Amino acid sequence: MKMKWKQVFGMGLTAVFLATGITGAPVSGLAADAQPAARSKNTPGIAGEIVETESGIYYTVKKGDTLWDLSRKFADTPYLWPDLWSGNDQIANPHRIYPGQRIQLYRRDDVAKASKPAATSQPTPVPVSTSPKLGQFAFSRMDRVGFIRDPAVVPSGRIFKVLGIHKMITAGDTVYISREDGQVLSPGQRYTIYRTLGEVRNIVTDQYLGVQHYILGTAEITQLEPEYVVGRVIKAFGRIQKDDLLMPYERQPEKIAKVTPPPGIVGEVIMAEEHNQLLGDNVIAFINRGANDGVKTGQIFDIYFQDDVSVYPKPAEKTRLKPVVFGQLVVLRTEATTSTVYITQTKNVIHPGAKFSSPEL
Repeated sequence: MKMKWKQVFGMGLTAVFLATGITGAPVSGLAADAQPAARSKNTPGIAGEIVETESGIYYTVKKGDTLWDLSRKFADTPYLWPDLWSGNDQIANPHRIYPGQRIQLYRRDDVAKASKPAATSQPTPVPVSTSPKLGQFAFSRMDRVGFIRDPAVVPSGRIFKVLGIHKMITAGDTVYISREDGQVLSPGQRYTIYRTLGEVRNIVTDQYLGVQHYILGTAEITQLEPEYVVGRVIKAFGRIQKDDLLMPYERQPEKIAKVTPPPGIVGEVIMAEEHNQLLGDNVIAFINRGANDGVKTGQIFDIYFQDDVSVYPKPAEKTRLKPVVFGQLVVLRTEATTSTVYITQTKNVIHPGAKFSSPEL
């Protein structure tokens, strides 16, 4: 079974501790660029190349280093370099790291765990959880989750050309980008490539809800010119085209702590992100409630229907039946008045306009 970066790197921590004299209780809350609390001096080998701070263990990149080589050096295998990359948000392109960059090898709280003596018997695995009942929701495609916002995002740039002859712009392609409204784009910065798909309105009330932003990929700026900038597409989630837009990249967490929403939140499913008319399990959709309504990332809502029927002997009067829950959704990201959600389960087909509520309804 393939071992994760932290597992493998943790095996060598004891030797590092002995060589560097790392001690002290873990202290959380420091940023990756915090000043080191202790530094090894004139120590040969790996111990002389790392820095220990109160937030973790770091390595400063030297000329010629690659994530492949660093993974092999610190984890005894080069194939865990993606795990090393995922733990360092400041690295836009895993194939380009620069001398002087500081890379986190291990968080301080993980160091404390790894430094404990090994148990004589195999301990019972403990699931990752922030709540004994709800736990976490893992979603590896968070970076491609779109949203509805009012007003629309002010773009940083616009793709006006791709190098070479291409029917479709994809990962690895060089693109030429115009600046929008005097926006500053800097080499090495990563941007989200997106497209606006027009205004979105409530299908029942025709209320204006905002503009849909559809995420297509990520790009890194590589070169500045007086009238434009040059970039390289890092990831492509969809068909990128000329005139697609750029906005600053914000990495989204792939694990979300699931929480119970406050009582009384009721709303409707606006539509599917891909504009499907029929929604089912594992579909990304939008709802007409957001941060202003108390909606937060990780909240779990019930999808339900509720009928009004005539009950004998008063056929002219309508009686509202109890709601019937037939599905569930989790909030992936929130805007002021809308949210992006993931339908985790449903027993029936969901149509735009379907109702959702806090679980107590």
